[in-house]
Amino acid sequence: MTRVGFVGVGHLGAHLARSILHAGYPLVVHDRDRAAAQPLVDAGATWAGTPRETAAASDCVITCLPSQRAVTEVVSGPDGLVEGMRAGAVWIDMSTNDRHELLRLAALLAERGVVTLEAPVTGGVHKAAEGEITVLVGGDEEALRAHQSLFDTVGGAVFHVGPLGSASVIKVITNMLAFVHLVAAGEALMLARRAGLDLAQCYEVIKASSGNSFVHETESQLILNGSYDIGFTMDLAVKDLGFAHELGDELGVPLELATHVERIFARGREAYGGHAWSTMIVKLLEDELQTDLRAPGFPAALQ
Repeated sequence: MTRVGFVGVGHLGAHLARSILHAGYPLVVHDRDRAAAQPLVDAGATWAGTPRETAAASDCVITCLPSQRAVTEVVSGPDGLVEGMRAGAVWIDMSTNDRHELLRLAALLAERGVVTLEAPVTGGVHKAAEGEITVLVGGDEEALRAHQSLFDTVGGAVFHVGPLGSASVIKVITNMLAFVHLVAAGEALMLARRAGLDLAQCYEVIKASSGNSFVHETESQLILNGSYDIGFTMDLAVKDLGFAHELGDELGVPLELATHVERIFARGREAYGGHAWSTMIVKLLEDELQTDLRAPGFPAALQ
């Protein structure tokens, strides 16, 4: 089978890598935090000390990293993938990345005969844990077909959205929508709470209404529980909204609503810290009005 390298086993990457390992692929893992990779090593993966070592031991290397800077460092920095990947190997970036930087790194790897696919995922960490997350692939269609079984291992739906760079654009769009929906859901629940309505019943009513969204069905549950534990941080939300802002400027699209939401998330990160869960953005409103949004019967984590 294809020997798979995996760099970046945080909240999301660990689940993706585990699905690959459980499917029987020989797996080599690296993370700057060795402890994060240890459960995978205990389950049968091989540890590599650097991205370069990961690449040298693999036919295909997947990266799942939290920032553009991290992707650039892992690919082209000292002991990076570019130093270890052989001609004919494939790099698959599952990070949410800037498309221009992705194309630059892909060109760098192409000089060594390495093919690049981008494959950011969407749907939430809980979907990754189930192996049912949605995978958005950009790049050569033949390369996608050659690795279809690998994508099917980690995802439920796999979409080929176009040439390299296309998936980065649609992923930014889906995340932008999710953050807008999240702020709107919090405001809606607060209106219901201040009006004296039963929040548990309101959750069900909204879910069955024209105002429903995937974000409401999932993240509203964590707000009503009070855990906010979505497995996605304020830092990541601010980064992705920044990508949306840049994309709007580049394409001449005035993103008035998304820009306002970006400012709200900047306030949320300042208030609660970059490592706070992104769902805590709703807590800004709870704290401002000194009114919590709690209801019985909702889970602390999504299953």
